[in-house]
Amino acid sequence: MAIGLTHYLGLAAAVFLVGMVGFVIRRNTIVMLMCVELMLAAANLTFAAFSRELGNEAGHVFVLMNFAVAAAEVAIGLAILVEIYRRRRSVDADELTTLME
Repeated sequence: MAIGLTHYLGLAAAVFLVGMVGFVIRRNTIVMLMCVELMLAAANLTFAAFSRELGNEAGHVFVLMNFAVAAAEVAIGLAILVEIYRRRRSVDADELTTLME
C-alpha cells in the first residue's frame, strides 16, 4: 500500500484538530503555546505534502518560513510567560486579565 496525499492530509488534519482542541480546552498558557505549535506543524505537513504531490519546491520554502515564524513565536512567547510568572506566580489564562499589575 502506497502512502498518498490523502494519508498526509488526514494526519495533518488529526494533528491540527488535537492542537485546536487543546488550545480551546486548556487554560495553561504554556500548553496553549504547545498547541499552537501543533497547529503550525500540521500546516507544515500540508505544505510539504502538496509540494511533494505537485513536484514544486515552493511548499518547502513555505515550510522553512513557517519554521522561522514558529521559532520566533516560541522565543517571544516564552519570554513573556516567564516575566508574567515572575510577577504573578501563575500562568493560568483565566487569571491574566491585565498586562500590568
